[in-house]
Amino acid sequence: METKRFSDADKRVWLTIGAILLLSAIFVPISQVVLGVNYTYTVRVVALGGSILGVISGVLGCFAVLRHESLMGDALSHAALPGVAIAFLMVGRELSVLLVGAGIASWLGVRFISAVLNTTRIKQDTAMGIVLAAWFAAGIALLAYIQSIPDASQAGLDSFIFGQAAAIIESDVILVSSVGFVTFIVVMLFWKEFKLITFDPEFAIANGFRVGFLNTLLSTLIVIAIVLGLQLAGVILMVGMLIAPAIAARQWTNKLDQMVILSAVFGAFSGGVGAVISAIDNDIPTGPMIIVVAFSIVIISIGFAPGRGLVWTWLRQREDSRRFATQNALRDIYKYAMAHGGVTTSVPDEFIKGIGNKSVMIGLKQLEHNDHASYRYGHWTLTKTGAKMAQADAHNLKLWDMYRMYADELNLQIIREDRQMDIRDILASDAVGLLEQKLEEVDS
Repeated sequence: METKRFSDADKRVWLTIGAILLLSAIFVPISQVVLGVNYTYTVRVVALGGSILGVISGVLGCFAVLRHESLMGDALSHAALPGVAIAFLMVGRELSVLLVGAGIASWLGVRFISAVLNTTRIKQDTAMGIVLAAWFAAGIALLAYIQSIPDASQAGLDSFIFGQAAAIIESDVILVSSVGFVTFIVVMLFWKEFKLITFDPEFAIANGFRVGFLNTLLSTLIVIAIVLGLQLAGVILMVGMLIAPAIAARQWTNKLDQMVILSAVFGAFSGGVGAVISAIDNDIPTGPMIIVVAFSIVIISIGFAPGRGLVWTWLRQREDSRRFATQNALRDIYKYAMAHGGVTTSVPDEFIKGIGNKSVMIGLKQLEHNDHASYRYGHWTLTKTGAKMAQADAHNLKLWDMYRMYADELNLQIIREDRQMDIRDILASDAVGLLEQKLEEVDS
């Protein structure tokens, strides 16, 4: 039989991607008409820069989230601050030099974490916490020292803490785009290796992969993404830009390629829309607004993503509870009826409610709604359809009994016993046939 090219889950992911892209396209005219946004040169540049940075952060953030290294992004973004300060003291206020200094400081933070993990018994989260606190404290101390120097060029240097999106110019966007393009090339070249060390590093080590080099390379790419985002989001909020799109994308899919694409789309949407919303009023900061939009997507994804969303999980649990209550009520009515004359025997309402739990009323109402049981004069009676269902269910329970007692003797496959399920849906037909034969022998 020909297999489907796309599953329902795949279709949902691609439809979600299409919906976000469509929403992005119509957001521009809507924002002009409804929000009164004036797309000046600064707004266009900042929105484009935010979108590109969102794509880069979304792609690399997937690996940080899946490797349980979300704190790594926080540690490395904070670790960049002393690099900015030292670069300023050595060269002056040249953005490219400041970013290089930030990158070196963050990369040294990566190497320090690696050295601590390899030479001590300190856990990874503790090592990252050390870097976060120590490097950031050093950066704050250096900034305080720089502020005391009578030099006009140091004004606004502390904007790297929270970001200063308004200072982004076209050349900065070109720089981010160029570095981001190179980053994507590296990710594509090492896609299989990054995927392997993310999900099964032990297997990678056993098969001779240079896991140390690959970890360092991946961490370096994350450092690059963080450095590129310092001017927009700052060292404090950059971790949100890194992990929020990935967390949201993880709720929608179990496939890495889909997660990376969806995370990039979420990141681009957050960066662009957040920048545009901040243009409504001068008092709305761009970096924080981008993070607000990103985590709004996270909340929506956690709540409504099919499969993992809290709403869908609650609905599924509610449906399961209703189904189990209905099945248990059917079994109780059938057992009483068979013990007191036959399948059509009426069962007192007090008896059913007395032996059931608080969900018995849900089951009885569902049986009546489905026309599987009728209620008259304080008694419940199975209908023809309900009687057939009850008999089939009772037969299924007997087959489960046969499986429990004779599975080893009949050399049947090991399965998890679930009496709420039809055994025919779990075991192969020939195995069910053996159980049927064994049931006939026992009954005879």
